[in-house]
Amino acid sequence: MRLLVVSDSHGNESNLRQAVLSQPKAEVVIHLGDGEEECSRVKSAFPEKMFLQVKGNCDWGSSLPPFGEFTLEGKRIFYTHGHLYGVKSGQYEILRAAREKKADILLYGHTHKAFTDYEDGLYFMNPGSLSYWRPTYGTVDITPQGIVTNVIFLP
Repeated sequence: MRLLVVSDSHGNESNLRQAVLSQPKAEVVIHLGDGEEECSRVKSAFPEKMFLQVKGNCDWGSSLPPFGEFTLEGKRIFYTHGHLYGVKSGQYEILRAAREKKADILLYGHTHKAFTDYEDGLYFMNPGSLSYWRPTYGTVDITPQGIVTNVIFLP
């Protein structure tokens, strides 16, 4: 099962659409905030995909939740924008929250800096931002052999 993970599109509907089109095998798209409006429009163009969204600090007036949790292929996933956990100052709070929720995978955005890592049973990834000069997104593959996370530059 492949997840497409995006964040911080900040109105760039074209890059969001391009990211979805570039990952046809992704069955689930998770938008980590700061892009509610364009995600809603792109979502309607891909009814075969499941879209999950959370509210970012720039999604003013949004009724989206601040975080989400779900289990897929037996792996517990915790996702959020990150601003409520102070991710621009470090990862301590968000990693603690993910461990309290017994997550296997943590996904967050907000910093616009893409990276992926693994520590003591927890995979975590920030897909970066779809709105800047070197837009990035992420994929998470959950297979019987394990979990693989990737950060990808949008062509």
